[in-house]
Amino acid sequence: MALFHSATVTLHVGDVTVDTQLHIFQLTTASLSSSQPPPPALYLRPPSPVACKTCASTQQQGCPRATTSLARGAQPVSIPMAVACAHAQPAWALALAALGLLVSARAAARLALWLYAAFLRPARPLRRRYGAWAVVTGATDGIGRALASRLAGAGLGLVLVGRSPDRLAAASADIRARHPGAQVRTFVLDLAADGLAARVGALGEYIRDLDVGVLVNNAGACYPYARYFHELDEALARDMVRINVEATTRVTHAVLPGMVERGRGAIVNIGSGGASNMPSCPLHTVYAATKAFVDQFSRALYVEYKSKGIDVQCQVPMYVATKMASIRNPSFFAPSPEAYSRAAVRYIGYEPRCTPYWPHALWKLVWLLPGPVADRVILSMALDGRAKGRAKDARKKAQ
Repeated sequence: MALFHSATVTLHVGDVTVDTQLHIFQLTTASLSSSQPPPPALYLRPPSPVACKTCASTQQQGCPRATTSLARGAQPVSIPMAVACAHAQPAWALALAALGLLVSARAAARLALWLYAAFLRPARPLRRRYGAWAVVTGATDGIGRALASRLAGAGLGLVLVGRSPDRLAAASADIRARHPGAQVRTFVLDLAADGLAARVGALGEYIRDLDVGVLVNNAGACYPYARYFHELDEALARDMVRINVEATTRVTHAVLPGMVERGRGAIVNIGSGGASNMPSCPLHTVYAATKAFVDQFSRALYVEYKSKGIDVQCQVPMYVATKMASIRNPSFFAPSPEAYSRAAVRYIGYEPRCTPYWPHALWKLVWLLPGPVADRVILSMALDGRAKGRAKDARKKAQ
């Protein structure tokens, strides 16, 4: 019986010469029948020094693993070859191995932390940690309304901020019905109107005596559908800058002093995954730019006020099935506002930037593509949205 493993040897059986590659070659005549004639003499050519595959050294050159040993007769013939080398490796090889180990360990640690945050980490006790009241802008629809309901479920009183008194009343009634005993107040404020500074100042006076622990800057303006920058009308561009940038800044400035005075608080600014998680956001240029401001604004405030007991966070969702996103039916990648808010409340008070709904984080895989390829993919999606939006506008005009 013969067993072969990787090593180069030459076998002579009669007039036949066979070169083969093996680590261990074993030959025994135990399985031969006694009636058979003895096999032809088996012998090996005199072994020449065999170099170690790792360091290219022979035994004579100092590598104890580069050896060849054999035995004759009925005993097995063994030729152990180098599987490891005792010689020191080059410094560059050790450095590359260490770097690879560190990169792998870092990736594994980040994956483990992400899995913990997405599925296992408990929500913070918002009322006990931050305060009894929450101010939510853009609270009459979509994410804002769903977040307000979740915060009421966590035991916080609510100050709902919106521009429509009727829709504020409807949202307030809905939250009270879902959470009996919840304290809900409303404040009418059109964040796109002129005189924003005075109006936000009035909001600051309205909440002065409340223990506001959580501020959610959810109000925002976006394109009705994707379009080139030169196609953007001035009024829409002005509204996006005013609501996404100026209003977020002013409302934060109005609420923050009370948090500093009490030494606790949480501010949640709703950004955009398109601006923060994607390589580019073509055909949504101004919107992406304003949300990039929200991202950096939040990060700087996080660093400024962390030591004062105030946690500032920018949540960067991708698509959510809301009117602003023009998505009617929820899906795996575009959840309902209720599904998103369930994840969003669990993240309040943790990372300075987060993507609470975990399927949205899968969009980051686009970064694995080469930059030009990723840009073409994103642009293609935006152009598809533009075509659908223009077709919808054409149908409306035809009616």
